[in-house]
Amino acid sequence: MTLPPEIASRRKAERAALIARRRAAPAAEHARWSARIEAHLRQGFGGLEGMIVGFCWPFQGEFDARPFVRDLRRRGARAALPVVVGKGQPLEFREWWPGVAMINGVYDLPVPDGTAVVRPDALLIPAVGIGPAGDRLGYGGGFFDRTLAQLEPAPIAVGLAFELSRMPTSEPLAHDVLMDFVITETGIEAAAGGGLERIGAEECARRVAGLAEVRGLAPARLDGGRS
Repeated sequence: MTLPPEIASRRKAERAALIARRRAAPAAEHARWSARIEAHLRQGFGGLEGMIVGFCWPFQGEFDARPFVRDLRRRGARAALPVVVGKGQPLEFREWWPGVAMINGVYDLPVPDGTAVVRPDALLIPAVGIGPAGDRLGYGGGFFDRTLAQLEPAPIAVGLAFELSRMPTSEPLAHDVLMDFVITETGIEAAAGGGLERIGAEECARRVAGLAEVRGLAPARLDGGRS
C-alpha cells in the first residue's frame, strides 16, 4: 500500500488541516452535530441490533459512537473495538462491553484486555475526510482499508464524519475501500453509481437489511429496530 509521494504529501497536508478544523469547532456546535448524527444512526441503523458491531473510541474531536453502541447492546447486539496487532496488518476486533477491563493501545486509545476476537457484521468508521464517492481519508496507517479488504463476508461499512470533513476527493487508489454509507449531521447517504445518494431512514434500514442478506451477514431488522 505504498502511496505515490505526491499523493502521500497531499493527504498528509489535508489530514492535518481537517483534524485542526474539527478540533477547533465550538463545543456547542460539536454537541449539536453529534446529536444529529446519533439521531440518524438510531433512525436508520437500529436494525444492527442483531449484529456484531465494530466501532472506534473517539479521538481528536471525532463523533462519539459509544451511546449508540450501548443502546444496540441493550437490544441484543455485540460490540467490538479495533486492535492494531502490527504495522501493515489488518485490525483485530475484540469484544467490548461497558466496564470491561481495558489497556492502552495505539494512540493511547483504550482496547479490551484479552476478550474474544470477533468478526464484525458492521463497522462504524470515523473519517478525517469524506470524498464524494464515499472515499474516506483516515489517519494514514491504512488499517481499515486492509481490514475491509480481507474480511469475508464484507461488513457493512458506515463512515461517520461532520460536514466540515467534506473534501473534493481523497484521491482513492485501487486498495482504498469505499464506504457503503456516510452519515453527517445533515443526514444519511448511500453509495450509489460511483457517488453518494441522500436517503431517508426507512430506505436506509431497507438497504442495510438487503446488504446483510446479500453478503451473508447476521440479519438486520427491516424496521430499523423501531418497535
